[in-house]
Amino acid sequence: MRKNSFSGILLFVFITLFSLSACGPKDSKIQAAVETAIRNNPAVTGIAASVHDGVVTLSGECKDEASKSEVESEVAKVKGVKKVVNNCTVTPPPMQSAPVTIAQDDALLKNVKDAIKSYPGVNATVNDGVVTLTGDIKRVNLQKLMMSLQSLKPKKIDNQLTIK
Repeated sequence: MRKNSFSGILLFVFITLFSLSACGPKDSKIQAAVETAIRNNPAVTGIAASVHDGVVTLSGECKDEASKSEVESEVAKVKGVKKVVNNCTVTPPPMQSAPVTIAQDDALLKNVKDAIKSYPGVNATVNDGVVTLTGDIKRVNLQKLMMSLQSLKPKKIDNQLTIK
């Protein structure tokens, strides 16, 4: 009797292990299929995948959100994949600096003349976008003058003023 119950338990364990191993593809086969799916997609490069219990985790960098979604969709189609965790990041677009606007000499000269008229003793010339200041100015007025001239967007301000 003892022998029959032992062989019954052994049979039960064997059947259970066999049924568990036959439930679906092994992670290694899923991994190979996922890697093939990623390699066959020219829109994405540099994406890595790991598989654990049928859950695929993607990592790497995609050029845009569409590529990120596309690789996730392709991987989800692979047989045996239960879930896809997409940890890919999207490459930010390169930063573009705002273009520098340089005022034309005639318009700049007119605006500079308007800006310095409140400061007796200050003279200005404009040549190729460069404002050259000469004359005398009080220290308390210098910063205000310089700020108003900077707002005109000259190429450069050559300050040759004598501060009183």
